[in-house]
Amino acid sequence: QVQLVESGGGLVQPGGSLRLSCAASGSILRLNTMGWYRQAPGRERELVATGTSGGSTNYANFVKGRFTISRDNAKNTVYLQMNNLKPEDTADYYCNLRLWAPGPDYWGQGTQVTVSS
Repeated sequence: QVQLVESGGGLVQPGGSLRLSCAASGSILRLNTMGWYRQAPGRERELVATGTSGGSTNYANFVKGRFTISRDNAKNTVYLQMNNLKPEDTADYYCNLRLWAPGPDYWGQGTQVTVSS
């Protein structure tokens, strides 16, 4: 069974920074994609950024140049460094793991990010 545990959310002022972490445990195949999605109240969940075990990354346009995704494959951990945060970045952020094999996606429990003065 796969588990994802997130940490690092909180309250930050506009222009500030936060770093989210997500550690995966369980039966994890070496080839996989880990990423972050977010969901604001009243809105659908949307992609923020993903990173593959091979080193490729993908970002939503609204975070390019501000957020950076990175991975420590030895620790099955993915990070999201968020800089120059804006009030519209306020949302619950969810970690996602997609194995490169048939089967479901795995999700963390979510961590809340609030950007407000």
